[in-house]
Parts: sequence; structure tokens; C-alpha cells
Amino acid sequence: MKVSLRASRIASCIGVVALMAGCANMEGMGKGGKTAMGAGAGAAVGAGLGALIGDSSKSAAIGAGIGAVAGGIAGYNWAGVKNDVEKSGASSLGVDVTEMPDGTLRVNIPSNVSFDTGKYTLKPALLPVLDSVSRALVQHPELRAKSIGYTDSTGSDATNQTLSVNRARAVANYLTQQGVPTNFVTAEGRGSSSPVADNSTADGRAMNRRVELFLYAIQK
Repeated sequence: MKVSLRASRIASCIGVVALMAGCANMEGMGKGGKTAMGAGAGAAVGAGLGALIGDSSKSAAIGAGIGAVAGGIAGYNWAGVKNDVEKSGASSLGVDVTEMPDGTLRVNIPSNVSFDTGKYTLKPALLPVLDSVSRALVQHPELRAKSIGYTDSTGSDATNQTLSVNRARAVANYLTQQGVPTNFVTAEGRGSSSPVADNSTADGRAMNRRVELFLYAIQK
């Protein structure tokens, strides 16, 4: 019975996705500006479907970074912003800038270039990258940002949670110090949850210690 109920819920969700995708495509016909909007909305629904299927699936992780904070994520042309962030020195620092399937732009900041071990004071080398993000948020008022901190599994849950929050806030606070309105940026710490690598290895733990900064455009 549990399996059939789960299947029924998934089938219902797929039906909603199909209906919304169809509506988005219809809106896009003859209205050039609507197509991207529909694509972003469809991707967000797809992320919700992934979460319904199971948190352990890759599809659940895709686009789930900022959660429901955006309300409605609009499709956005990230080419200019992405290029500016990459030119600020992101690539040489190992900061990965990726357009996500849900319509967001993720700036993945590893801890080795952002914070000393156990600390949450930003390293000077990272500041040019954050300056470029700040410029984008100031120049494009339709954009918002969410900073999410993660740790590895070393240490207690309480310590990891506090450190992840402080690191996420350090990034968010720096953006607001550069002129980004405080209500444009949010911060959240998730401790050692959602590892992206194996915590039993040194390399894996290093990858799990990170701040993921998501940029997204709000629907008007």
C-alpha cells in the first residue's frame, strides 16, 4: 500500500509538472520574454519532483540549494554575471561558477580559499570574487542572493552548525558592506548535512567544507 500511495503521489506530481510546462510553452509563443520565465519555473517544479522521489537521489539535490526562499525563480541570462565573476579570479582560486537547472547561478566557494580552519574571517584572496558578486547585485536589482555554509563531519553537530552559520553570514555581510541591500541577501548554515564528497578522506572533507552562494532572479 505504501508503494502504491507513493507511486500515486509521484504520478500526480508529474501531471502537475507536465501541465505547468505546457502552460509555460504556450505563454512563450509570440512573447519572447515569457519563454525563459517558463523555463525557470519548470525547472523549479522539477526540483520539487526530485525531492518527492527521494532526498538521496541526485535529482533532489539539483536546484534544492536555496529551498523555497525564492518563491518564484525567473529564468535569467547569467552570461554577463558569470563572466565577470570568473574574470575576478574565481577560476584560479578554485571557485566554481555554475548555472543550475533551476535557473540559479551557484558560486561554490571552497574553505581553503575563504577561511582558515575553524575560523569564519574571510581571506583577502576571496574578496575580489565577492566584489564581483556585489556589483552584479547592485547593478541588477532584480537579483537576490542566498549564502549557505557547510562543514565536514569532523567535530560535534553543534559546533559544525555554528561554524556553518558564521561562515555563511560572513559572506552575506561582506556583500551588504559593499552596498547590496540587506534584504537582498540571506544566510543559512547547514552544518555537515548534504556532503558532496566522502568524509572519510581528507580530500573529501576539504570539498565538503564550503559556502555555496546562490544568485537568483525573482519573478516580477
